[in-house]
Amino acid sequence: MASFSVITNVAANNAQANLYSTNIGLRNALTRVSSGFRINSSGDDAAGLAVANGYRSTIAVLNQGVRNANDGLSDLQIKDGALDNVSKLLDRLSTLATQAASGQTTSTSRTTLDAEFQDVLNEINRESNVANLSSAQGFSVFVSNNSANGRVGGSIGAVTTTSLGINADALTSQTGAQTAVANIATAVNTLGSVQGQVGQLQNRLSYAISLAQSQIVNNRAAESRIRDANIAEESANLTRFSILNQSGIAALAQANGQTAAVLSLLRG
Repeated sequence: MASFSVITNVAANNAQANLYSTNIGLRNALTRVSSGFRINSSGDDAAGLAVANGYRSTIAVLNQGVRNANDGLSDLQIKDGALDNVSKLLDRLSTLATQAASGQTTSTSRTTLDAEFQDVLNEINRESNVANLSSAQGFSVFVSNNSANGRVGGSIGAVTTTSLGINADALTSQTGAQTAVANIATAVNTLGSVQGQVGQLQNRLSYAISLAQSQIVNNRAAESRIRDANIAEESANLTRFSILNQSGIAALAQANGQTAAVLSLLRG
């Protein structure tokens, strides 16, 4: 049996409780639609937020890894350019030595040839210093978020007249010129080995960049599935809660009016 009271308005209390829940839903829907995120605070999805933050951290590491790899590639390209130039200088040395090794070449001509020969040797050393190839060195770039296997590394040999074995060559005699021809041929092979080291590292870094970029895309997709809002769904929720909010306010007004109606019983 229904009761009438001016002290406790149960209908109004129910309307207020429902209106409170509706306002929470409306506020969440507005926040998600306006921000584009499903998770805007820890309370929205604490476990999901932790997982999404893990993906975001991985993406940050991978992005920096790609930048590291590109920096490494730039350094290797500088070295590769210098090595290519050294190979051309070796070609010139070989030409000079072959000319001086001929029995028809006079001593005066050999002196002239040796002067240029020594200048080219000095140029090889100069370019080696400019490209930081004057000593053997390790090469290491951290690319991935995997601490155990995230490093692309190797070694690059020195490219100087001493490391190439031609620093003591001279063309002042036919015998010396013939020895220089043989030494330069060996130097070409030595240089090729260093160029191979640089080329291998360039290829490895290129592959590492491709993998890292693929991982970035996949991690972004994984984070998006957790963190991003479904705008179609949230738009529907926004409409639903807006209607419920309006109807709840109207219902609360009706419930409050019932208390006033009870007063009519006291009129005699």
